[in-house]
Amino acid sequence: MKNFLLKVLINAGALFLAVWLLRPHIVMQNDAWYAYIVLGAIFGLVNVLIRPVIMFVSCPLIVLTLGLATLLVNTLMFLFAGWFGTVLDFGFTIPQQQFLYAFLGALIVSVVSFILNRIFVPSHQ
Repeated sequence: MKNFLLKVLINAGALFLAVWLLRPHIVMQNDAWYAYIVLGAIFGLVNVLIRPVIMFVSCPLIVLTLGLATLLVNTLMFLFAGWFGTVLDFGFTIPQQQFLYAFLGALIVSVVSFILNRIFVPSHQ
C-alpha cells in the first residue's frame, strides 16, 4: 500500500510538471493540488489495467518499429487518462494539436516518473 501511494504521488508530480511545462496547450479542469493526486491515481490505474492489453495487441507493431510504437501507446494512455479525468472533473483537455502535446506530455511524464521511481521507490534486491 505504501508503494502504491508513493507511485501515485510520483505520477501526480510528473503530471503536474508536464501540465506546468505545457501550460497554454494542456488545460486542467481543476487546478487544485488534490486534482493532480486524483489524476495521478487515474493515470496509475490506466497504466495498470489498460496499458498491458494495448501493449499485447500492438506487439507486432512494437516489434516492427523496434520499440518506437511504445511512444504511441504512452501517448494514448496519457490522452485516455486525461479524458477519463474530465469525466470526474479532475482531468485535462488539449484544445489544439492534441497528438503533439499529448506526445510531449507523455514523454515528460515518462522521463520524470522514471527518474523519481529510481530515486524514491526501493528496489527488491
